[in-house]
Amino acid sequence: MWHAYCRWAAGQGIESERFRRRWAGGGADKVWPDGWLADVSALAERRGSAPATVAALTGFEQGTVERPVTASRGCHALTRALAVGVLPAGRKGSAWVRWARELAALTHGDAGAQSATAAAVVLVGHCLHGASVLQALAAGTEAVEAARDVAGGLVARLAGAREDAERQPADPARLALLAPDATAEAVLLGGVYVAASFSGRADVGAALRFAAGAPHGEGVGCVAGALLGAAHGTDVLPTGLVSRLELAWVLDVLARDLVAELTESPGGSEYTDAKDPLWLTRYPGW
Repeated sequence: MWHAYCRWAAGQGIESERFRRRWAGGGADKVWPDGWLADVSALAERRGSAPATVAALTGFEQGTVERPVTASRGCHALTRALAVGVLPAGRKGSAWVRWARELAALTHGDAGAQSATAAAVVLVGHCLHGASVLQALAAGTEAVEAARDVAGGLVARLAGAREDAERQPADPARLALLAPDATAEAVLLGGVYVAASFSGRADVGAALRFAAGAPHGEGVGCVAGALLGAAHGTDVLPTGLVSRLELAWVLDVLARDLVAELTESPGGSEYTDAKDPLWLTRYPGW
């Protein structure tokens, strides 16, 4: 994951030559950054600021839970991690909470941001595997609590966000209180509140419109959309919105290839030959 972040940074023009020397070893004949995503020009465009991520990457030392490289509480580590909720889907064990915290810690050192990221990954996994949105959110919260590896009070606040949705669903004032800023915990609580307020298959469009009204609507909408999309499937995403996404085809290819990696092992393994000889060229795992 750290190497993948470095590939992204180089594509953005951030310390490109330093990263090349680090990863290509100075070899003039070595193509780096590698992998097909490096050729997607839309991913090289600047679309906003990510100061904590850039600070961590330009420091050339990946952060860990024990040795953070930033003190950021921001939501970028969380929103980037939502997709990996497919990994713990249907599986038990506190190891996933720790793993997700370590993923966030690569760039974000605040314990609360790491805990929120871990909780978000587990919640998405339960939505992929759960019987309903509300049941999945409740079971996911219990799994986070059982792991005992999150910052104090987060589990209670997650439960409180669900209860708020039962008592006062779709209340803009309540959403603003739960998610007043762009911190990881705020967008998580806001996303849970939105998903619990609009839990039906036919409500996803309304959920995204409501989420956009939060003080940091992008983050809240990202979390709510991930939870609801995981629970109901891609068919419930509003076609009008998806068709306007510049990177929709990239996301679709990545999603399908992730499922293929988890179910078919197209790149092979120590014991099996690769079904797709170009798989590790597309996704170099180093």
